[in-house]
Amino acid sequence: MPDDRMTYPALAARLLALPPSCGPARVVAVDGPSGAGKSTFAAHLAAALDGPPVIGSDDFRVPWNADPLTWWRPLTEAVLDPLCAGEPGRLRRYDWRAGRHGPTETVPPAPVMIIEGVGAAWRGSPAAYRIWIDAPRSLRRARALLRDGPDLAGAWDAWSEREDRHFTADRTRERADLPVDGTDPGHRSFAPARRPPATAR
Repeated sequence: MPDDRMTYPALAARLLALPPSCGPARVVAVDGPSGAGKSTFAAHLAAALDGPPVIGSDDFRVPWNADPLTWWRPLTEAVLDPLCAGEPGRLRRYDWRAGRHGPTETVPPAPVMIIEGVGAAWRGSPAAYRIWIDAPRSLRRARALLRDGPDLAGAWDAWSEREDRHFTADRTRERADLPVDGTDPGHRSFAPARRPPATAR
C-alpha cells in the first residue's frame, strides 16, 4: 500500500475521538459533486465503524432540476432535529425505481452518523467532520450516466452546473477537514488529496 494512502479504520478511529456534534452523535458529512464516489466511500467508512446510520441525499426525492439542498429540510425535520435532542429519528427512504417512499425506519442515536450527498457538508450542517471527495469531471459524468442511463446526460450536465454554483457560494471545498481523491477509492484504503481540488471542466 502506498505511503500516501489512508485506511478506513484509521479514519474511523480519528472520528470516534471527536466530540459529538448532534446529541450523542459525531455527524460525518461526505460531500462532493455527482459521481465523485461519495456513496462508495461512505459504505467503506461505515463498515470500518461497524455499521453506523448512513443517510444519503438519494434517500430523498430531489428532482434533477431542483436546488441541491432540497433534501436538507426533510432530513433536518425527520432525523437531525430529533437526534440533536437525543431522540430517535424517523426516516422513509425514497425508492427511485418504484417512485414512492419506503416504510418508516427508526434512526437511533449513535456515536457516529454518516450523511452523504451533495450539500452534506454545507455551512448549515451540524458536522463534526467534513470530507470532500472529487474526481475529474469526465470520470464523474461517465459514472453517473452508467448508473442513471445515457438519456439523462442533459439533466446531469444542468445538475452539475447547479451543484458547482452551490459549492462555490458555500465554499464547501475550503472548509473540508479531509479532501479525498475519488478517482479510485479502494475497499481497504483511499488517497487523501493534497488540497480540495476544483471541479475539473
